[in-house]
Amino acid sequence: MTLIDSDPARRGTLRNPLLYSSLALAAVLLSVGWVFFSRWQENREIERRAEEKKAAADRRMVEALGGDRFEILSFYASPGVIRRGETSQLCYAVSNAKKVRLEPQSSPVWPSYSRCVDVSPARDTTYTLTAEDAAGHTKSATLVLIVQ
Repeated sequence: MTLIDSDPARRGTLRNPLLYSSLALAAVLLSVGWVFFSRWQENREIERRAEEKKAAADRRMVEALGGDRFEILSFYASPGVIRRGETSQLCYAVSNAKKVRLEPQSSPVWPSYSRCVDVSPARDTTYTLTAEDAAGHTKSATLVLIVQ
């Protein structure tokens, strides 16, 4: 009795199961690889869309805050009519300003997208907000705070 089987018919039957299991394993590995690849690709697409949405929202926000324009976005008093001795807030918003002046006003002011200062005038007062950009251009806005 020999250890090596010399019958060719029996050798073929031993090789076929090994061949079939190898092919099945390769198919499973390809399938799993495809699943991982497709999920990775889908996640990249989701991240790309999220980044595009964020960039669009950022562009809208910058534009709402004046974009690259030098501008006084708002200047108002709240409330616009007060009684003698009461306080009102003067609020302003500027875009791309280097300096801001509020007259008459003793409190310091600076460029801001949203800032309010308290005032308490004794009589009707006209306030002037002047903004200056880096090139020296100025823009002004005025409002009258009425004191009853």
